[in-house]
Amino acid sequence: MSTQPTYDQLAPLPAFAEQPVPMGFEDMNGFLNVRHYLGIGSEGLDESLHSVGIPFNWPLVSGFACLSAEHHLTYLHELKSGDQMSVRVRLVGRSDRAAHAVVYILDDTNQRVACVFEEILLCVRLEDRKTAPWPAEVAEGLDKRVAEHAAIGWEPTLSGSLALR
Repeated sequence: MSTQPTYDQLAPLPAFAEQPVPMGFEDMNGFLNVRHYLGIGSEGLDESLHSVGIPFNWPLVSGFACLSAEHHLTYLHELKSGDQMSVRVRLVGRSDRAAHAVVYILDDTNQRVACVFEEILLCVRLEDRKTAPWPAEVAEGLDKRVAEHAAIGWEPTLSGSLALR
């Protein structure tokens, strides 16, 4: 079994996509349906990328998009309707055309980690839908965030199934 960071280790990171679990997101067992974990985590990841130079309107203003290439999800605890949840993001690396992030969905009501997923995201030029090098200002923002996260004092548990190429 993998050892993920604790709620207390993750809580100091900036919170994104803060919200209660909507009743409409329930599965037939009364818990957050698995299909919504990725959406909520992706929303938080998108919010976190604002501060590294990738705003929501990035495709419109730059001609580039940030697209997901791979995911690995681990479910640790269930969330139920009304539970307060939030997302924390840790960037673990980047290459010329990709970045590697770990996204944590926290159950703030019960103070535990509900879900963890890793993602490889790509810089894609919209004109031809091909990967492209990160623009200089975004590369600088990603590098700064990766360095900040490396200095946190704990290592993320990685699946081993995703890696930058």
